[in-house]
Amino acid sequence: MKSAPQIHLSDVQSVYSGPEGRLWELLMGEQIHIGGFQASMDLAHRGGVDAGWKGVDLCCCTGAGMRFLTRFCNVAHMTGVDATPAMLQLGRRRCADEGLSDKVTFVEANVCATGLPAGQFNFVWGEDAWCYVEDKPRLIAEAARVIQTKGKIIFTDWMEGPSGMTEAEAARLLAFMKFPNVLMLAEYRSLLEAGGCAVSVALDTGRFPVFMPLYLDMIEKQLTFDALKIIGYDLALAQSLVCEMRFIQSLAQSGKIVQGLIVAEKTR
Repeated sequence: MKSAPQIHLSDVQSVYSGPEGRLWELLMGEQIHIGGFQASMDLAHRGGVDAGWKGVDLCCCTGAGMRFLTRFCNVAHMTGVDATPAMLQLGRRRCADEGLSDKVTFVEANVCATGLPAGQFNFVWGEDAWCYVEDKPRLIAEAARVIQTKGKIIFTDWMEGPSGMTEAEAARLLAFMKFPNVLMLAEYRSLLEAGGCAVSVALDTGRFPVFMPLYLDMIEKQLTFDALKIIGYDLALAQSLVCEMRFIQSLAQSGKIVQGLIVAEKTR
């Protein structure tokens, strides 16, 4: 695990309450994860998400994943947990606008201590968001706690790839992205198995090096003005952001950072 102990939840809340969060949504859409709709469809298919299930989205942001699950997988109800009030407020408004308020509930809480009842849900869901959580063991323990036996933990996340990052590369990535740490697939597997879950799928989706050029094209070729508006027309800052995104692209191309996908089942 590569860590940045100086980064905490308050830093993440600042990102998603301010211009950085709006910038990511501009480039990636409401589904702020690598691969968008098709990635969500793939994750739901691999996880065996079924009609009528009830789930929890940990680090739900504005609830795009939950709206996807209720619309396209016929999930009966989703409960989203997030610690950033601005995102929850926007998520509730979007659900109301789409007529989904009866199928989606938002809870403001730390995802490591949600306050939700134990063993009452069919699955826990996450898309490229657990990289923002400081205490990964508590996160996995909480995910396992809220699902019933035979329930599923289904997620993607930014993970360190098999090539591994140097300490300097990791420090630069974590500082820019406001990640307190990143795990490898094997480290997530170990946490899940220690928490009483059997891992059935653990893989690199291969999307990271494919999609980073797309995001760079969007900010450099089509959405430059829109991005500049979000950051106060600061050209120097825009160049800095592009530079850091190119750095992330280089990490992806060399297998040092990946979008990992994991499906696990609670066995006890």
